Amino acid sequence: MTAGGVILIYQHMDATSPPDTLDTLLAEIRACRFCVESPRGKPLPHEPRPVLSVSARAPILVAGQAPGTRVHASGQSFNDPSGDRLRTWMGIDRTTFYDPSRISIAAMGFCFPGQDAKGGDLPPRRECAARWHDRLFAARPPFELVLAIGAASQAYHLRRLGLERFATGGLTERIARWRDIWQARQGPRVLVLPHPSWRNTGWLKRHPWFDAELVPVLRAEVARLISATAEDAG
Repeated sequence: MTAGGVILIYQHMDATSPPDTLDTLLAEIRACRFCVESPRGKPLPHEPRPVLSVSARAPILVAGQAPGTRVHASGQSFNDPSGDRLRTWMGIDRTTFYDPSRISIAAMGFCFPGQDAKGGDLPPRRECAARWHDRLFAARPPFELVLAIGAASQAYHLRRLGLERFATGGLTERIARWRDIWQARQGPRVLVLPHPSWRNTGWLKRHPWFDAELVPVLRAEVARLISATAEDAG
């Protein structure tokens, strides 16, 4: 499948396969060496370190691209300036963001993919989506809110949730249609976001409607779901 120049390959479960339990599947993912031992293309240039945080309770999924160098070193998703900007968009602090009962975090690539000749991060490894993602999201109840960050995440999750018609065009075009995507279904609902990297600071300045229109909706929905989770826990 191609969306916005991103090529993704999916591997579907055999209909006769028993369903995965979430804990067992997460243990398998964290032990994965598929991109080193059976890679699609060049093998991962370093030891794998899958980074994700998924629970059965969290109503919100943060679905990014792949870990960067700082996340690879720390083992904690969005533990970098990009995470600071994302948390500002969401209107929450680090404690809430890293509470697995409130927020799950699962990028399209679980391991840092390495860097290109110019020092930029490579795209997410294709092995992750093909081997793990359909199984992972089938192993727990649907999320109420999916934050699809970046082209690869948007291509996958829009397809997964029956919103393929919005997966065409470039990143700016998709994000400009965020209201149509948001209103296209009652749940799980999707908000499409640019990556919060400093590299996108120029994009944010050129598109002030993102902060003025989309971010308030994002904050309100995150606050609503976090509040509902706290009430259920109480």
